[in-house]
Parts: sequence; C-alpha cells; structure tokens
Amino acid sequence: MAGNDSVLAAAIAWKGAPMALATVVSTWGSAPRPRGSHMLIHGDGRFEGSVSGGCVESDILTIAADVIAGAPFVVKQYGVEDAAAWEVGLPCGGQIAVMVQPVSALGFDPELFDRIAEARAAGQALNVATDLDSGASSLRTIEGAAFVNRYDPPRRLLIIGAVQIAQALAGLARELGIATVVIDPRARFLTAERFPGVTLDDRWPDDAVAAYAPGPSTAIVTLSHDTKIDDPALIAALASDAAYIGALGSRRSHAARRDRLSIAGINETGLDRIDAPVGLDIGAIGPAEIALSIAAAMVGAFNASTVRSKA
Repeated sequence: MAGNDSVLAAAIAWKGAPMALATVVSTWGSAPRPRGSHMLIHGDGRFEGSVSGGCVESDILTIAADVIAGAPFVVKQYGVEDAAAWEVGLPCGGQIAVMVQPVSALGFDPELFDRIAEARAAGQALNVATDLDSGASSLRTIEGAAFVNRYDPPRRLLIIGAVQIAQALAGLARELGIATVVIDPRARFLTAERFPGVTLDDRWPDDAVAAYAPGPSTAIVTLSHDTKIDDPALIAALASDAAYIGALGSRRSHAARRDRLSIAGINETGLDRIDAPVGLDIGAIGPAEIALSIAAAMVGAFNASTVRSKA
C-alpha cells in the first residue's frame, strides 16, 4: 500500500540490526490507518511509520521491545469498547488489529525487504503472505489464516511544462511522497532554482514520457499550454497504462485538443481517459489552488487504481 515508503527505506538502512515490524492486519469503522500500514521499530528505540497516526504507537513500542527481546509475535486488538482503548488513545470509533513480529527468519525475513525493493525498482508489485498462526512471512501462498500485504511500486508524477502551476504541484507531490519529474525542452523554464529537489528532463516530451515507461503507479499532467509540447506528451501517455492523465486548459481548448488528437489517431476511449480541465472542480483560483485540485484528482486516481488491482 502507499505510505510505507519511509518504512521500507528504513528497513534497508537498518538491515542487520534487531527490529520488529508492526502491521495493521484488519480494520473496522473509522480506523485511522488502513490495512497494510507498517511501523518499523529498531532495537535502540527508533521507529519509522505509523499504525494509527499516533493513537496506539506507545503501546506498540512496548510490545515491539518484548518481541525484539525474544517474546513471540502477537496480534493485538484495539477498539473503543474497552477501557484500555482509551488508555492508548483510540477514541475515534474504529477498531484495528495490529500484528507485531520480529524481523528475523522466524518472522518477517529481512531478505524480504530486499525482494520488495527490487520489485518496486523494476515497477512491479509484490505480495507477501503472513501466517497469522505462526507469525512467519514469505512470498509463498499460505493456506488458512493468512494476511497478504501488497507492495506497489512507488508513485510517480510526470509534469509536462515547467510553469508556475508545476512549481506548486511539484511541492505538493513531494509532501505526498510522490517522486516527481518535470519535463520541458525549454531550458529557460527548466532550472534547478525554480524546481529544487526535483528531477528535471529536457528531452522532447514524447521521448521522455516513453522512456519512463509509465504504469499504474504513474500520473502524467500536461501544463505547458503549448500544443507542440503537450500534444506529443499526451499521445505518449495514452499509449501507457498510467493511472492518471490530465491536461490543463478550458473546455473549449480541450474540445480543440480532442480534435487534434483524434486526427493523430487517438480513439474515443483514449480521449476519454484525459482529465480536462485538469483536477477536481474546487473553484480553484491561482496556481497553488489549481495545483491542489490536480493533486487531489491524481491521488484519487491512484487509490482507485490500487483498489482495482487488488480486486
């Protein structure tokens, strides 16, 4: 699931150290974190990630210390019907079950983190199954009481056009943990000063988009307002199975865009994949609000894609 990127990075950085892994294995009601969320606890007390957004983490740290010291894995239930739930701070009305297992050959094998990293780097999803009777995780299918967690490739955003909206959108994407590439052949627009900490690509957009091989974990947004730049990028994007494809412009300009792309060979199904005018309709005014509407639409598409892929 999305949101475990920092945990997976920490697991690689802490490899060889004693660790425990906490995982949300079931939820009910208004649970603060979704099923599959991780919290990784180092033997020295450091931790990365979250299983409840702060509600039960203190209790999980105590359990994790015991597991790291040799106690068996445990699955613990948290819910508002018990007084203990209020003691650990879960008054939101939901229920969660959290598994805490050692990062070891008897629990979550440390080598699994390497396998997950390799798959994600190759743009592939990987499923890890955990036997809830023994607490052991593996890539093998487990019959009976098993929890299966899916690790999708990291989310990525390709922005076409190094314009002001792109600057705001790149910042929002960074906060959302989405790796961003800004593509624009115009050198005066594409500068590190305007896009700090962002990958910059000055290739022609259709070549660049194709080179990144976008898939269900990629969003592509055209913002240049220059048909010579945006149209080739959209044609390349529509040849992929990107989760989200958006294009800046009014309804009138998008109607003209559809005509041009139709002449270029894009069918109606492909044209209908383009979200234009781009973003959710929030009455956005100015670059920052437009970027916010785009980010929201993009995240919605990512999440819908994840749900479909798990069905």
